[in-house]
Amino acid sequence: MGDQIARAEEFEKKAEKKLNGWGLFGSKYEDAADLFDKAANSFKLAKSWDKAGATYVKLANCHLKLESKHEAAQAYVDAAHCYKKTSSNEAISCLEQAVNMFCDIGRLSMAARYYKEIAELYESEHNIEQTIVFFEKAADMFQNEEVTTSANQCKQKVAQYAAELEQYHKSIEIYEEIARQSLNNNLLKYGVKGHLLNAGICQLCKGDVVAITNALERYQDIAASMDEEDIAKFTDVVKEFDSMTPLDPWKTTLLLRVKEKLKAKELEEDDLT
Repeated sequence: MGDQIARAEEFEKKAEKKLNGWGLFGSKYEDAADLFDKAANSFKLAKSWDKAGATYVKLANCHLKLESKHEAAQAYVDAAHCYKKTSSNEAISCLEQAVNMFCDIGRLSMAARYYKEIAELYESEHNIEQTIVFFEKAADMFQNEEVTTSANQCKQKVAQYAAELEQYHKSIEIYEEIARQSLNNNLLKYGVKGHLLNAGICQLCKGDVVAITNALERYQDIAASMDEEDIAKFTDVVKEFDSMTPLDPWKTTLLLRVKEKLKAKELEEDDLT
C-alpha cells in the first residue's frame, strides 16, 4: 500500500506541475487529467479514500477546463464513491455536482440515478426529511424519463418515510396512485393489493375507518375492530394477519400506533365514567 501511495503522490505531483507549467491550453489540461486519473486509481488501490476522492475532484476540474461536462460529472461520481467510505457529506456534495452537470447536458436518467443515490446516503444517516426530498426528486426525474419501475420504487420510499413522520395523507395518495398505475401493467398488477394494504394501514393511523373499509376488503376485520374500539379484537386480528402474512417493521410500527390510539381513547372514556 505504501508503494501505491508513493506512486499516487508522484502522479499527482506531475499533474500539478503540468497545470502550473507552460504549454498549450488544451494539452496541459489533458495531460494533467491523465495523471490525476492515474493518481486517483493508485490512491484507491491503497484504500486512501479521502485522497482518492480529492484527486477525482481535481480531475473533474481539468475536464471542466476542457469543457467536457460528461467526463467532469463522471469524475465527481467517482469522487463520491470514494468519499462514501469516509464521509457521507462529501459524497453527497460531489453527487450534487454530478447531478447538476448531467442535467445541463440532458442526461436526465443519470441525474435521476444519482438523486436516488443521494437519497440512499441520507437514508443511511437517518436524515428522514432529506431522504424524502431526494427520493421525490429522483421519482420526478425517473417519471419524466418514463422509467416507471424506478420512479415507483422511489415513490414507495417517500410514502414509507412520510408515514413514519405521520404525514399519512401524503403516503395514502402515493400508494393509491401507484396501485392505480399498476392495474394496467401485467408485471406490476400483482403488487396492487400490497400498495392498497399500505394505504389502508395509513388510513387506520388517521382513524378513518370508512376509508380503510372501502380501500381494501381483506383488511375489513381490522377496520371493524377499530370501529368497535376493541383493543383485544384489534390485537387478535393483527396476530392472525401476521401469521398469514408476516408484518414487516414498517407495518408493525404503524399498527402499534393504531393500538396506542385505541388505548388512549379507552382510557379517556374510562376517565369520563
